[in-house]
Amino acid sequence: MGFFLATSGTWGLILIAALFAPGLAGWALAAVTLGVFAIDVIAARAGAAREFPAADALLVGLGLAAPVLVAAVVWALAGGTGGVFLALAAIIWLGQVGHPAAHELIHAKRMLPRALGRTIYAMLGMGHHVSAHLRVHHAHVATPLDPMSAPLGMGFWAYAPRAWIGGFRAGWRAEARTQRRGAVHPYLVNAAVAGAALALAAMAGPGGLLALVILAAGFQLQVLQSDYVQHYGLRRHATATGFAPATAHHAWNSGHSGSSALMLNATRHSDHHITPGRRFDQLDLGAAMPRLPAPLPLMAALALVPPLWRRVMDPRARRYSSEP
Repeated sequence: MGFFLATSGTWGLILIAALFAPGLAGWALAAVTLGVFAIDVIAARAGAAREFPAADALLVGLGLAAPVLVAAVVWALAGGTGGVFLALAAIIWLGQVGHPAAHELIHAKRMLPRALGRTIYAMLGMGHHVSAHLRVHHAHVATPLDPMSAPLGMGFWAYAPRAWIGGFRAGWRAEARTQRRGAVHPYLVNAAVAGAALALAAMAGPGGLLALVILAAGFQLQVLQSDYVQHYGLRRHATATGFAPATAHHAWNSGHSGSSALMLNATRHSDHHITPGRRFDQLDLGAAMPRLPAPLPLMAALALVPPLWRRVMDPRARRYSSEP
């Protein structure tokens, strides 16, 4: 039940604050930040629950919940209710629950869940992430060929535009190489979904458009933070034929139970790269996998201050990196 309570419970609180009780916005923000951190501290390194019996249903439910949350929060913010607390709570939920759910959906075998995952990214202006993640990141992780894998010494603010623009271009090229003749380019689908989201937000007036842009910017920032933190400084050896295979040593992990449940075990990132088809509730956390020194959300916040980030992470990255 941990996955359900962490993801859906926080969603419900934000939705109630947006639609009925603006005064609860502060509590919603506290639940999705301090509440999760408290669980991490109390149940340190216990790990999230596994073999959740309704994992597929939860993913689809969260995929459908994300547009509902965006619509409700955009309408509330456009009407002047909820304020900063509501906006921050929604942004954090979208980045720490909506993004992991969409990530799981785009890895699904069936077409409809994959389309739902793409919709979440596209409505928030980052549809290209689907192509970049599936066709570039997984193939070239921890190498210079992957714009989303940050090399040792690169600060987040230098990384973010490199990853966004580089991911956009690399995803476009990858789709062009594999696209069937006559098929609609996925980037056109992304543009259509983003345009529809903007049109619907515009129905709430200029404030609605501004609110959607703010939510999208916050969401995209967290997607970039996640990729940055989870692969910073880890590199694969160059070989005569390319690069050595990716191993468990090429992603950072965390075993903190509260954030693991909230983020659908996105914190168990090494196993995801080793077995990308494995469902989130079945991911393993091996003792030899690189570990972050604090919960993933806290490390993502630390990444926003590059000098502090490098002081904490550079020595650890040097120990794990396979570069000479």
